[in-house]
Amino acid sequence: MRPYRAGFLVAAAITVYGAVTGREKAQWIAKPLLMPLLAADVATQGAELPRTDRTVLIGSLGAATVGDILLIDPDDDRRLIAGASSFAVMQAGYSALWWRKGGRPTAGAVVPRVAAWLGAIGLLRAKAPSVAAPLAAYGVTLGAAAALASDPALAPAAKNLAGVNVPGADPRSRLGLGALLFTVSDGLIVLRRLFARGAGARRVTEGVILATYAAAQYLLADPKAHVRTVVTAPE
Repeated sequence: MRPYRAGFLVAAAITVYGAVTGREKAQWIAKPLLMPLLAADVATQGAELPRTDRTVLIGSLGAATVGDILLIDPDDDRRLIAGASSFAVMQAGYSALWWRKGGRPTAGAVVPRVAAWLGAIGLLRAKAPSVAAPLAAYGVTLGAAAALASDPALAPAAKNLAGVNVPGADPRSRLGLGALLFTVSDGLIVLRRLFARGAGARRVTEGVILATYAAAQYLLADPKAHVRTVVTAPE
């Protein structure tokens, strides 16, 4: 395994442990390292990427780093809104990369995400109106990126099931799964904000949020998943 990605897994495990056990110091130590470790992997393993793509990917991870630090305290609504703004920048960067690679939204990817977005916004407007508008705006960037990442055209040689690539040896085939995990993680943030009441429930939910988030970023930020498809003319 590549060393920076191995380091990411260690930092992710410590971050999740800190969330579940309520040890905020562990999160302050490990969580800010997550995206820089993936960025270092991009810098050292992304030679096949065009310079612009590599720069956008590293910049997106930089924005995610800001969001990670802000959301170490997920119960502060001001930090939640600021963190969502940082992650919106990251999602825009990811969208630009996948659009440049030929990813396009499909009905199968867009319809369920729009439905989930409408449901989440309805809950937020009813139960947490103070954060509904900014999180709704962030949801648009999340849905756009997820829809592009789910386009089977990004990994045309991969097996496909119900319009979604089945994760395989080709890192590009794992983008759809990464986008799904990111959506699950962010959806759990909304559910935690609205429904988790006890300290134990909030810690466990935060641990699941961070675990799915880390898994998503591990798949989405792999520079090998952003190599453009080379189309050769038939002989």
